[in-house]
Amino acid sequence: MIKFISVGSGKPLIFIHGFCESKEMWITFSQELAKTHTVYCIDLPGFGEGPLQQDHLSLEEVAVMLQDWMEDNGIYHPIVIGHSLGGYVALALAELMGNALAAIGLFHSTAFPDDVEKKKTRNKTITFIKKYGVDKFIDSFVPPLFSEQHRLIHQTKIEELITLGKKSSKKGVLAYLSAMRERIDRMEVWENFKGKNLMIAGVLDGAVKIEASRMHKPYTDDYFELQEVGHMGMFEAKMETLRILKDFLNKIG
Repeated sequence: MIKFISVGSGKPLIFIHGFCESKEMWITFSQELAKTHTVYCIDLPGFGEGPLQQDHLSLEEVAVMLQDWMEDNGIYHPIVIGHSLGGYVALALAELMGNALAAIGLFHSTAFPDDVEKKKTRNKTITFIKKYGVDKFIDSFVPPLFSEQHRLIHQTKIEELITLGKKSSKKGVLAYLSAMRERIDRMEVWENFKGKNLMIAGVLDGAVKIEASRMHKPYTDDYFELQEVGHMGMFEAKMETLRILKDFLNKIG
């Protein structure tokens, strides 16, 4: 079952959060964009209020869950924006649904799979969480998502995200670490998607390197780099990213 909140009216816009995040991260954006769209903010199964039954899942399975949820709720031809892990899910959804999506956006995310070093990091994280639990992991995971110069400025938001992140189930965190590690290359999906696409990248992003983001640029309708921003542009550059999203949505009509 997909837990979600919805506000506004108009064409559907779906926000998918990232790893160890939840639907609440999009509240500021959803309130503003609800003036022109019906905005859906979801909890991926295993995070926030989203229940997860199985110990293992793939991004393809998550995409099917979201497709079923859309059908159940009468959501057709949506715009889908995903942050980090949410972008991986958006790409899996685009591969599954194709032209049934109006547009997709990657917010500090990538169509590339994990490289060897990243897979090793995922494995180390899995080992750490099995030994020490989710709470200890979240304490060290969230702050570096922000660029170093923004951590003090956004300390309150970091603490809020840590609190929300600790609501993630251990089962869910471990399942998604494996799912991200095993995800396939979806650059071809990105290149061949028929609808509009958007990429927002952080020049100082430690999770999705800017060099990888730039390789998407030739296949991207709207590509933006945020200076002095890490992995959390929706907070580090809130007004700029909100403007980018509004402009993108206006182009879709």
